[in-house]
Amino acid sequence: MQDDDFSKLLGDDEVLPIKTERRVNLVVPKDVGVDKEARRLAAQELAAAKDDPLSVPQDLLDPYDVLSYQKPGVQNGVFRNLRLGKYDIDARLDLHQLKIEEARKSVYQFIKDCVESDVRCALITHGKGAGRETPALLKSCVNHWLPQFEEVLAFHTAQRHHGSYGATYVLLRKSDKKKQETKDRHQRKRS
Repeated sequence: MQDDDFSKLLGDDEVLPIKTERRVNLVVPKDVGVDKEARRLAAQELAAAKDDPLSVPQDLLDPYDVLSYQKPGVQNGVFRNLRLGKYDIDARLDLHQLKIEEARKSVYQFIKDCVESDVRCALITHGKGAGRETPALLKSCVNHWLPQFEEVLAFHTAQRHHGSYGATYVLLRKSDKKKQETKDRHQRKRS
């Protein structure tokens, strides 16, 4: 077919292009004028916070409040022994005289080190903070931070000889190695 034949078929009417709807709606980006460097830095800080999720609590405790926490699945007898201070303390952390940020980093690193070293029971000494401008600040932080660790099964205010209201026993999850050792020890007792 030639171009002339095509024109004859159409006649004298003017040829108009077919109108089509846009398939893509073009939108101006929302982040025009946003400081992308600041956004990148904030994202890096957020990623670091996910690695170290401990934050400062909003509600502060009284210096003489008893700290007590038990994850579901922790046997009551195990928790009672922790509460009564019957477990050997394998590691200690003293937070006296530390600022909140220093204490936060210390607690975070302490729990990680305890897990790596197969520590089962630890003692954190935080003080009561009685008579201070903001009483029990470190104690409140410890109470807020410890439940955030997967490895922390339970904690309780220590007995008098370990620091009473100014210290907390922490029960940590057993490593697979320790679980096997306990299982082997119980099997030997039965035989």
